[in-house]
Amino acid sequence: MKILGIETSCDETAAAVVTDQGQILSDVVLTQIELHQPFGGIVPEVAARAHLEFVDRVVNDAMVQADLSFGDLDGVAVTGGPGLIGGVIVGVMTAKAIAMAHNLPFIAVNHLEGHALTARLTNNVAFPYLLLLVSGGHTQLLAVRGVGEYTRLGTTIDDAVGEAFDKSAKILGLGYPGGPMIETRAKLGDPKRFALPRPLRGKPGCNFSFSGLKAAVKRQVDALPPGKLADQDVNDMAASFQAAVCDVIRERTRNAIAQFKILCPDGKTLVIAGGVAANGALRHCLDQVAIGEGLELAAPPLQLCTDNGAMIAWAGIEHLQLGHINDLNFKPRPRWPLDPGAPKVGGAGIKA
Repeated sequence: MKILGIETSCDETAAAVVTDQGQILSDVVLTQIELHQPFGGIVPEVAARAHLEFVDRVVNDAMVQADLSFGDLDGVAVTGGPGLIGGVIVGVMTAKAIAMAHNLPFIAVNHLEGHALTARLTNNVAFPYLLLLVSGGHTQLLAVRGVGEYTRLGTTIDDAVGEAFDKSAKILGLGYPGGPMIETRAKLGDPKRFALPRPLRGKPGCNFSFSGLKAAVKRQVDALPPGKLADQDVNDMAASFQAAVCDVIRERTRNAIAQFKILCPDGKTLVIAGGVAANGALRHCLDQVAIGEGLELAAPPLQLCTDNGAMIAWAGIEHLQLGHINDLNFKPRPRWPLDPGAPKVGGAGIKA
């Protein structure tokens, strides 16, 4: 089985062809970083126009790289949400056109599920497993029992961790995207120089909060002597911020593991996925957590942590094998929770 996957939910235009044996026959990603850097973040209208301009070329490149024609495919999968709706629409309409023109099954994939199932493509992880999904828009802990079977154990009550990385990097004058820049500078800094908070530390539950941490970075930078930040100031703050993030995620993940072992006593794996999963310090931290709790850590290769078409194609395969397909009336979704029944959260001070 060969599936084409298309991803256009944020600022990468991506397409890939994957087989049901886990072979990635092609994986093409066109980033929009240079388009958004002048604005210090993603501009939805700019992203949507770029997707519209480049999606046909990216899909064609993926098919050429895989040395296949559309007639060789067994289906086409696409991110149907959540995401920036303009970009999602571009991808969905492209996939619908291919499916209709070549009489192929059409599978609309939840973008978060693409991340959630990547470790099954790359690490052959068996259900059930505990997932830490960390990205620019999401920070969640979920028990993954099967395709489409997710129980949310924790989420952020304010900012996602990737957003906190990007905004803290902007405060430090590091530009966009912030995550890789903070990680690089943190290697040169003293993580104990700045006393930053660990939001929700010691509280029960598995929810996260990063808004106060980001605000603390701003306050302490503003309190430094006036003038341009010294390089070592930036290095030390980056290290202090990253250490705080790791401490928070370490504790909340341990809380989630305790719940996961009750819900899924046969689960043996902790999976980290999403763009922030590329952070080496966080991977090391979670590896130590997993070892201490008797679990194995599974982390996809770095290039499959950020948004890509391969994860969408694989999720499409998982659904197609179960007979899950969508008709061409599917409507793109700006919001699409993995666990629709999970209680709503929000606001500082909420009980985790």
